[in-house]
Amino acid sequence: MKRTVLAITLSLVLVFTLIGAASAITDGELDGNGHPYVGLMVAKGANGAPLWRCSGTMISPTVFLTAGHCTEAPAVSATIWFEADVQTLGYDFDDPQMYPNGGPTTVNGTTYTHPQFNPNAFYLYDLGVVVLDTPVIMPAYGALPRLNQMDAFKTKRGLQDVTFTAVGYGLQKSFPDAASWKESRLRIRMVAYPKLIQINVPGYGGDFSLLLSNNANTGGTCFGDSGGPNFIGNSNVVGGVTSFGKNGNCAGTGGVYRVDRADDLNWLATFLN
Repeated sequence: MKRTVLAITLSLVLVFTLIGAASAITDGELDGNGHPYVGLMVAKGANGAPLWRCSGTMISPTVFLTAGHCTEAPAVSATIWFEADVQTLGYDFDDPQMYPNGGPTTVNGTTYTHPQFNPNAFYLYDLGVVVLDTPVIMPAYGALPRLNQMDAFKTKRGLQDVTFTAVGYGLQKSFPDAASWKESRLRIRMVAYPKLIQINVPGYGGDFSLLLSNNANTGGTCFGDSGGPNFIGNSNVVGGVTSFGKNGNCAGTGGVYRVDRADDLNWLATFLN
């Protein structure tokens, strides 16, 4: 999840300098095997060094859907885990060759970013994929929405009754800088059920965006969840990917990039075909 230009860019980075932006489920619950096709990705540079981590969804045996700011340069590749609890694997994110507690099952792939993505206005086309080197066979995958499927929500009364299922890895809590030591960074797949607050948000992507609730009642997203899915209701249909936040506490609302627009679906089809 990125913070907008009105706040600051949010990030969970895997090196000592701030390079990218990502976000994680807050006030949620353990996902367990609820969404095994949702994974944790670590983007890597040309030299193989880890850059940042994000979340995402397998939508076919070889295509992992995530956010554009998760795959943007200098990233050229990514490693992905699908275990519900990556934390206990003992993986050293600063040294991708270290597996203190044994070797977890990982897959590697090449990163691609929406051709219209612009880092200075990332929320307009915040879409990316990782094409895997080796297919990952699963009983089920995430599904893409129909063209303009979420436009139906614009005419619904009581948008608070429209629920999404947000899934991701990353911070479970975030606090102001003075209390940053309280942050919970467990790399565990979590799930929350945020409500739709606003669709097609002016200034934040227009008809490409959603704002979902982020509070103790519904849960929400935070640093480390970027690129993670926001499924429509209790389905496996990815209405949008976690994109941005509006404050450093991961509270109030979370921004989602819709993937039901023609340019997105057409671009994704080039990988699925």
